[in-house]
Amino acid sequence: MVRRHRVLGSLLVCCAIAAAILPPATAQESLCPAPALSRLTRHRIAAGETLAAIAQRYSLIPATLIGFNPALRNGLPPVGTEIVIPPYNGIRVEVPAGQTWRDVAARYGVRADVLFEVNGCQRQPRVVFIPGVNWSPTGTTTATQPTGGVLTGYPLPSEATILQAYGWQVSPTTGQVVFNSGVELAAQPGTPVLATGSGTIAFAGAQNGTNLIVINHAQGLQTRYALLGSIGVRVGQTVRAGDRIGTSATSLHFEVRSNSSLGWVAQNPSTYIRNLNLRTQ
Repeated sequence: MVRRHRVLGSLLVCCAIAAAILPPATAQESLCPAPALSRLTRHRIAAGETLAAIAQRYSLIPATLIGFNPALRNGLPPVGTEIVIPPYNGIRVEVPAGQTWRDVAARYGVRADVLFEVNGCQRQPRVVFIPGVNWSPTGTTTATQPTGGVLTGYPLPSEATILQAYGWQVSPTTGQVVFNSGVELAAQPGTPVLATGSGTIAFAGAQNGTNLIVINHAQGLQTRYALLGSIGVRVGQTVRAGDRIGTSATSLHFEVRSNSSLGWVAQNPSTYIRNLNLRTQ
């Protein structure tokens, strides 16, 4: 029986990093992954192959291949024919005029922020990729439950004002609704940035105009620290909660993500970090 897989988040640092580094639209789009529909590949059918075998090779279900290659409904085409292979299970959908990401998400039961990231943070797409294996309009999703005891620290030496909260919000600059995959915390230049839990440094370096540190933690959690003035750790290094990993530049962008079978899904940091939502600008 086909079941819905856990929806991915993909892989970007954030979809609305502070305008102090880049203009809102540029920052949002430059740190997004390429849209799923731009990552289609092709497979040349070989003698003796079956639809099921091809699907298994690419970790897909046959229905996904048929959706992207309607001719497969009549069986495999001749040897040597090329078929389209999507990066993961899902369908291609045309978006009716006037519909928003949240409208599409509600229709297909997929988190709106996940759709936004999977489709490259496009603002008004006409055709989108809906990830999953159950595409009925009445589908539902199960929220990720907090994992206690993994993230025990705070990313700064003391509680800070939240300059930009997690989630969907209206940009004060453009007036458009955008998604922020983390929180932006007020911090003076040179303020120590601290690991919020024990883990291993997965990335430490520059990415698209901002210094970034990514820490992988136990139980499928990951934290990300961006807008850094300096980096004090290296890839592969182990850290503990409270260890200094760098310093802030003009503020700190902080994210918590949970691992899924196909990527890292953004979570509300205040669910995991105590007192993170107590002070807002």
